[in-house]
Amino acid sequence: MDLLVFLVLCISCCLLLSFWKQSSLKGRLPPGPTPLPIIGNILQIDVKNVSKSLSNLSKVYGPVFTVYLGIKPTVVLHGYETVKEALIDFGEEFSARGSFPLADRTTNGNGIINSNGKKWKDIRRFSLMTLRNFGMGKRSIENRVQEEAHCLVEELRKTNASPCDPTFILGCAPCNVICSVIFQHRFDYRDPHFLSLMEKFNENFRILNSLWLQEKHDKDLEFTFENLTITAADLFVAGTETTSTTLRYALLLLLKHPEVMAKAQEEIERVIGRHRSPCMQDRSNMPYMDALVHEVQRFIDLVPLNLPHAVTRDIKFRNYIIPKGTTIITSLTSVLHDEREFPNAKMFDPGHFLDESGKFKKSDYFMAFSAGKRSCVGESLARMELFLFLTTILQKFNLKSVVDPKDLDTTPVASGFTSVPPSYKLCFVPL
Repeated sequence: MDLLVFLVLCISCCLLLSFWKQSSLKGRLPPGPTPLPIIGNILQIDVKNVSKSLSNLSKVYGPVFTVYLGIKPTVVLHGYETVKEALIDFGEEFSARGSFPLADRTTNGNGIINSNGKKWKDIRRFSLMTLRNFGMGKRSIENRVQEEAHCLVEELRKTNASPCDPTFILGCAPCNVICSVIFQHRFDYRDPHFLSLMEKFNENFRILNSLWLQEKHDKDLEFTFENLTITAADLFVAGTETTSTTLRYALLLLLKHPEVMAKAQEEIERVIGRHRSPCMQDRSNMPYMDALVHEVQRFIDLVPLNLPHAVTRDIKFRNYIIPKGTTIITSLTSVLHDEREFPNAKMFDPGHFLDESGKFKKSDYFMAFSAGKRSCVGESLARMELFLFLTTILQKFNLKSVVDPKDLDTTPVASGFTSVPPSYKLCFVPL
């Protein structure tokens, strides 16, 4: 009986402590649903579609509100004006990386994605400089992407217009581009080393041997072996998975909307023809294809809630006080699917990025790569890959669905951290 009383007292103390912590912060933080002790607002959130749950809560509590994922508060920012104000107008204050327990344990705060403070600033600056030195944003990297697009087409030809799942091949292409940047070498898609690399992104990579030979003498040096290794792994994971998933989703949407594919192919035929390789210079003369790529990224909403941010200091935001270190969720869904900017936002329509005369129309609401100081380091490379890979595929093949296009389901199978397209098969019919 004494043990039972002791356990009851311990649990009661934990509940009281949890309630006290939540109550002490509640007066300063934005409003939100009342959290339960310990578990917070977990029961009010659909883990299969967190983004939709938070959108529903924003209708009740406004564009800035607080939810408790456990005992810790998380501030959610919803809508273009709010997200822009935080990530761009208050970019420095919202530039920290928020709590991401699984990644924290894996990376130990290293790499470009999950690091913070001086370490993050130094490794981001180093990564951008190194990528530029290796050709990102220059003609040399475009040549590598064009070469990979040619190899991709040859692999697709080997399917002999038979039904196939494009997941593996579409994953190889962007991974090989990263290989060509970091290793200055691409791999055959069946190379055992490349296959191993595809399966183990967290393997150790030696990026510039000389950089860590000062390591033991300078405690403030951020370019340690572990940090550089994880940074390389970050580049592989971010540069492969996001692009390959977007490509896979793009082909599914083109199967679902054959009229869009036909318009894109007509423009490709008119501007490039069948035999010349597409290049980035063509994009300015191909407004429909440019709009198509943007619309794919907008519609699929690949990372609905962005990676978590955190505030670097106590900050007054929209008349609320957000304490230093508070995790911030910025809803990219609320920006990319804003009905005021994109009429019928839930519909796939490249016209969202075209004006009345058919010219490409930029939009400040296009935040597929996030915005501000934590925006995607590889944005320019990803844009190049998506345009060149998709244009080359449509130049060389008709995409044929194995089922009636009307029966294709484009609803993501997971809409928590990322939006992943359902599995499907198609035929690549040579033109």
